[in-house]
Amino acid sequence: MNFDFSEEQTMIKDSVARFVRDEYDFDTRRKIIDSEEGMSRDFWATFAELGWLSVPFAEEYGGFGGTAEDLAAIMEELGKGIVVEPFVSTVVVFGGLLSASTNEPLKEAIIPSVIDGSCLGSFAFLERQSRYEMADVTTTATACDGGYSITGEKTVVFNGGIADKFVVTARTSGSQFDRQGISLFLVDSKAAGVTVKSYKTMDGQRAATVTFDNVIVAADQLLKGVGEGLDLVDGVMPTVLMALSAEALGIMSMLNSLTVEYSKTRQQFGTPISSFQALQHRMVDMFIACEQTKSMLYRGLCDANDIAANPEMDNTELLKSVHALKATVAKFGRKVGEEAIQLHGGIGMTDELNIGHYVKRLMTINVTFGDGDYHQKKFNHLSYSSL
Repeated sequence: MNFDFSEEQTMIKDSVARFVRDEYDFDTRRKIIDSEEGMSRDFWATFAELGWLSVPFAEEYGGFGGTAEDLAAIMEELGKGIVVEPFVSTVVVFGGLLSASTNEPLKEAIIPSVIDGSCLGSFAFLERQSRYEMADVTTTATACDGGYSITGEKTVVFNGGIADKFVVTARTSGSQFDRQGISLFLVDSKAAGVTVKSYKTMDGQRAATVTFDNVIVAADQLLKGVGEGLDLVDGVMPTVLMALSAEALGIMSMLNSLTVEYSKTRQQFGTPISSFQALQHRMVDMFIACEQTKSMLYRGLCDANDIAANPEMDNTELLKSVHALKATVAKFGRKVGEEAIQLHGGIGMTDELNIGHYVKRLMTINVTFGDGDYHQKKFNHLSYSSL
């Protein structure tokens, strides 16, 4: 089986790699995360000009019409640069939800502005009590004249402080833990009753707590039918998890290569530490961890291609693959990160070296949309239920 990227995918991948190499060094990244917004608007405009923001969207909206493979190619290279611009929150998650929406006028109005870089978006779904369960929703949307009134609070809204629009999960019926009765609304961040409190996260990126106090939203801002929001989210989540895992793979491969290079220059007892067999074994283990993660990612992408070619096909194998992939990223991401820090010695713990920043991003990816234990349980449940 051929796992090579296509010519178009290779061009996109090389374009991102060249940008990271020439424009996005570690010092530049540190200046960006210390800025007021925590991102570079100039670089975001460059992303739009280079066509990266258009990749996952259909051609009818001005997009590239790309697949999960195309997103994975981009995300792996963005991971190598630990790029903080909101590609995941705006293009992969927010854009993915819009693309899957059944509200055609809404898609025609918003998607082109995401592609040209003028609209930044985020998915406001997490609540203080919900942990990783998206069905645990207490934010309510009550029907009123011409629309709905949304009241509630969402936490850890990635890049929420700079978002122009939010896709918000709100309960229109049912009790707190019911999967049915959750609707998705597009809400303007400047709407009356919306309060946004932004803060830095561990990995240098930004998140926000967003409060909705009787925010009035028109009925035509629903992404899907009333109470059918989680069905839409479930369809998008495999692509999101694969994109995050591809970013993690890029980070892990960089940690591996940086550690190997460092071992060739670090001297102990008058010889490079790369000559010590015990350390060689540990670096081989890091390499194997990266390769195993890559294999799991490719399996998920193959399953996604099968679903794309046969939309009526059962998606159980795809779900099993992405749950296994996320659990693999958690396990091997931790291993590679810890080994990289230890093999760099004392400097591996310093903020001035990029190693710790890569590891912090890996740790954040691990807990985004469910940690390793959560996805292992989901995998086990699907495996046992299919016996």
